[in-house]
Amino acid sequence: MGPLLGSGRTADVFALDGRRVLRRYRDGSDTGGELAVMTHLAEHGYPVPAAWTGAAPGELVLERLAGPTLRDALVAGDITPEAAGELLAGLLHRLHAVPAAVGADPAHRILHLDLHPENVLLTPRGPVVIDWATADEGPPGLDAGMSVLILAEAVFSLPEGLAEAARAVLASLVRHLGGPGDLAAARARRAANPTLGAAEVRRLDAAVALGSRSSSG
Repeated sequence: MGPLLGSGRTADVFALDGRRVLRRYRDGSDTGGELAVMTHLAEHGYPVPAAWTGAAPGELVLERLAGPTLRDALVAGDITPEAAGELLAGLLHRLHAVPAAVGADPAHRILHLDLHPENVLLTPRGPVVIDWATADEGPPGLDAGMSVLILAEAVFSLPEGLAEAARAVLASLVRHLGGPGDLAAARARRAANPTLGAAEVRRLDAAVALGSRSSSG
């Protein structure tokens, strides 16, 4: 196993070689569901990394992708907030066009539930969505609401310049989605997330209000 490439709230990513990385969950969480979702999406042409079973519990081997995150491209000025919001909305629309893998409700789709600029890589083959640990099946409005809520939260937590960019991405996202999604359901789900700190939970109501205002410009 090679060097540590990055760490999130629940997992660390290590280099394996020039073509693969290892995602390791610190609590040893089962990765079978995540692998199954990514395999299903790849079969339907959705842009996800290639993925394989890891050697130990809590491990997932993933294709190593080249390119900046959408967030880094925004900070560098390589993409405008308007284009970034449109890109995120397009990825959500494409995702929700893929049929559910296991659910019986015809209105349900696969949901990412954490699709924001840090989870989109801009690769030579186009944008690729990463980090499917929170994926589930359900109503698409919940997924849209989660992306809107997460971006709205960022407006309150980032430094001023980045916060204004996040606000502009948010406005573009809501416009291209055709609305903010189900913010009430998204707020309930976010509030129940054990990895959120107390300050983050306290910001949720303000984030919901901002997301709602963004729908009217």
